[in-house]
Amino acid sequence: MATPKPQRSPAEIEDIILRKIFLISLADPSPADPAIVYLEQTAAELLSEDRPLLLLRDSMERVLIDRLSTPLPPLPPFTYLVASFRRAADESRKIASMKDPSVKAQIDSAIREAKKLLISYARIVAANPDTFPSPNHSSAPPSAEIFSFLLAEVASPMDAFGGSSGSGVTAPPGFLEEFFRNGDYESLDPVFADLYDRLRSSVERVSALGDFQRPLRVLLMLIGYPICAKGLVNHPRWIPKLSYLLIGPGRTIEITSILGAFFHVSALPDYKDFRSTPDVGQQCFSESSTRRPADLLSSFTTIKTVMNNLYDGLGEVLLALLKSVDTREKVLEYLAEVIMKNSGRSRMQIDPFSCASTGMFVNLSAVMLRLCEPFLDGNASKVNKIDPKYVFHNKRLDFKQLTSMNASSEEVAAWVEGRSDRENSVLNSPEASSSGGGDKYSFICECFFMTARVLNLGLMKALSDFKHLAQDLARCEEDLTTFKAMRDQGGSPQLEEDIKRLEKEIEMYSQEKLCYEAQVLRDGALLQRALSFYRLVVKWLVGLVGGFKMPLPSNCPMEFACMPEHFVDDAMDLLIFTSRIPRALDAFDLDDFLNFIIMFMASPSYIKNPYLRAKMVEVLNCWMPQRSGISATASLFEGHQLSLDYLVRNLLKLYVDIEFTGSHTQFFDKFTIRHNIAELLEYLWNVPSHRNTWMKIAREEEKGVYLNFLNFLINDSIYLLDESLNKILELKELEAEMSNSVEWERRPPQEREERMRLFHSRENIVRFDMKLANEDVGMLAFTSEQIPAPFLLPEMVERVASMLNYFLLQLVGPQRRSLTVKDPEKYEFRPKQLLKQIVEIYVHIARGDREGIFPAAISKDGRSYNEQLFSAAADILWKIGENARIIQDFVQLGSKAKNAATEARDAEAVLGDIPDEFLDPIQYTLMKDPVILPSSRISIDRAVIQRHLLSDSTDPFNRSHLTQDMLIPDVELKAKIAEFIKSQEVKKLRR
Repeated sequence: MATPKPQRSPAEIEDIILRKIFLISLADPSPADPAIVYLEQTAAELLSEDRPLLLLRDSMERVLIDRLSTPLPPLPPFTYLVASFRRAADESRKIASMKDPSVKAQIDSAIREAKKLLISYARIVAANPDTFPSPNHSSAPPSAEIFSFLLAEVASPMDAFGGSSGSGVTAPPGFLEEFFRNGDYESLDPVFADLYDRLRSSVERVSALGDFQRPLRVLLMLIGYPICAKGLVNHPRWIPKLSYLLIGPGRTIEITSILGAFFHVSALPDYKDFRSTPDVGQQCFSESSTRRPADLLSSFTTIKTVMNNLYDGLGEVLLALLKSVDTREKVLEYLAEVIMKNSGRSRMQIDPFSCASTGMFVNLSAVMLRLCEPFLDGNASKVNKIDPKYVFHNKRLDFKQLTSMNASSEEVAAWVEGRSDRENSVLNSPEASSSGGGDKYSFICECFFMTARVLNLGLMKALSDFKHLAQDLARCEEDLTTFKAMRDQGGSPQLEEDIKRLEKEIEMYSQEKLCYEAQVLRDGALLQRALSFYRLVVKWLVGLVGGFKMPLPSNCPMEFACMPEHFVDDAMDLLIFTSRIPRALDAFDLDDFLNFIIMFMASPSYIKNPYLRAKMVEVLNCWMPQRSGISATASLFEGHQLSLDYLVRNLLKLYVDIEFTGSHTQFFDKFTIRHNIAELLEYLWNVPSHRNTWMKIAREEEKGVYLNFLNFLINDSIYLLDESLNKILELKELEAEMSNSVEWERRPPQEREERMRLFHSRENIVRFDMKLANEDVGMLAFTSEQIPAPFLLPEMVERVASMLNYFLLQLVGPQRRSLTVKDPEKYEFRPKQLLKQIVEIYVHIARGDREGIFPAAISKDGRSYNEQLFSAAADILWKIGENARIIQDFVQLGSKAKNAATEARDAEAVLGDIPDEFLDPIQYTLMKDPVILPSSRISIDRAVIQRHLLSDSTDPFNRSHLTQDMLIPDVELKAKIAEFIKSQEVKKLRR
């Protein structure tokens, strides 16, 4: 019978397991396993204390210290501690099968004590690697091993996409959690210093196609532990104090701060000295014109996906830090620092050495929008936490240098200083100013204003850059087409160099443009979040003036007037961009934006900048159903009460106001702006409810805004058509030069290039001017049919008649054949259609002429009137198929004008020599209703001065301010003129 195996005591079992964990021996000087270390000194101490040579929990720490003090290869102290922890975890699993619960509990307790001890010493060694001797002094510090563990901990099979499989030595189960969970911040501070430096370095100069996702997951994992979060925001590189020669503070905080390295990860191009790898443009979009659409789409999807992973991860990081009282203030300080140090990004030209990259600020824009999401629904209780006083009194962001909505910097300063003593005492109290103002303003308030600034410097700047990039690309492509056409007619070495240079530029611009498209324009969720934010902005701004209602209060509240102008400017720019991107506005409610635009587009006392108000019209233009391609936008114009009541009125007012923008380019700018207004008005004319409003305004304000609108419409029509026709003559000369191939090819290449450039430039000008002229004449045609009365007012009728006569002379007069060009449609020059419209305007006004004054006004025009033009025009109209009734009425009008001319000559003969005092000083015609100008005291015909005042509110003789209500009837002179006319008629009868 076999002898039964002796039962080991619990102490012996504990000794066996702990020796396995610590890999030591107390009894055997020559253990079989070379990895086991004989601790002779500890064994001697135990024997001297009359204790058995067993490793029990009460002797674990002295055993561990003895083992760590023995520098045996190959494991450094920290690596040994980690390996011991791993063995402890293994032993913990093994004892699960023990049958005796009391023994199992005892051993389990011992293992837990061992793990706790190992973690404690692991922290000591990690923070102070020289605490125990290391067999290999060149080995990496413990923080490097921890970093490797962290990367391995968060590894995913998808990480191979970024160029790394994520393979590496993993930490024992539970090690990292135990290491960070209950550690002491002060003792671990050196570990954090090195760990976060390594984390930053791991994503430095990494693009969207690089391996940034594992480091990002490491960052997320770390800040889940309070001491790690504290270690991050107290790190020297949280807000670095470093400075570099030639590199400004904005770029410095990006390239040196821990979060800056993560925010730099992008698909967008950066200046060559700061470029990341792999190069997204080259990898995804090189030679894009030859790539299959499916390949490009795949690249777009990949970039959008990885960038949203970055946005989500960084959003989680900031949100976690903001939720903790210990770290919130530091996060707000960091965000404010990034914003303030990059204020230069708002300039037209960004210095890449002074400011952070566009990639960083687009990423920051996306993250800030995620932080705003909880209050973007416009919930009133949350919106009320957005305090306008933040702009004037916060201690983080400086809004003083920003252009205000309708107040100068001096006015803002005076208003802020003039607030009540009580309010100032509260605002300036220690409680309000402590923590940089963080105690005073809610997070919602701070987040709102910070996001508005970040979007201005980030997303909106990126959209502007994309626009200019597209323009540069189009210009290069146009130049390349021109140069290739010149090469076909005889090239030169310089021309070949220029072609190669342009091809390289086009390739570069194409790659960059597609990178912007991938990260920004194709990210519908990003754009919709931004739209939601700006919808909140406009609702909040409207709240400052009392809510969505018209008319606006007569005085603009200073809270509104002092708000940064870019809040609205950015909102309008975003609406214009998104309106041009297919499906970007799908299911998005635009009503609040429409309300805002209608309220402020014609209110210079609220929004001073005329270009900003003009931009609102551009937004509405994008929403016209025929342009947006979205039938739902029709309801914005056709079923929206504020739109039905005020849109036409405000468009007409803006058309007038835009005459003087205050800019040095105002003369040219006004045509572009009025072009947008004209397009919108033409669309609204075809909406019955808007047309009715229009006609009502024309009746009720015939002498007010409507007459001013009509005056500028006529002025523009004359100027644009005149310019277009003159430029067409220039184009004909250039066409003739180029068509003479023999003479053309004799010219030097440089001269031919210059002439080609001039030709294309003139083409663009003619096309633009002609398009606007067509719109203006078209508007005159359809409005004169329904609203002829304003055209027949004394101050307008002669002006209108002169305009029509001039157009008629150009289109059917002797010089009309000189206007024929090779491809008139290319320049939007349609002389037949133009003639039809001019004749229709004549007829429409004549049909409304109940007093018969129009024929006389036509014949009175000494510059362009010729009775033969009417019959010549009628002949052409019969040939091109104009309505017979129109032609007949037109011919009849010509006859009436001819008769009026005869009558005028007879009347002139009757009057004979008219005394100078009866003649209008500007027109030199007999005055009918003389008035005295109050400043210069000169008498002038009322119709003449009223016509002048429609365009210029000054006395034409001394430039002093003048309005119609200031005119003084010259009763005495009027009586003298009447007496003179009567006496001349009597003289004629006597003869």
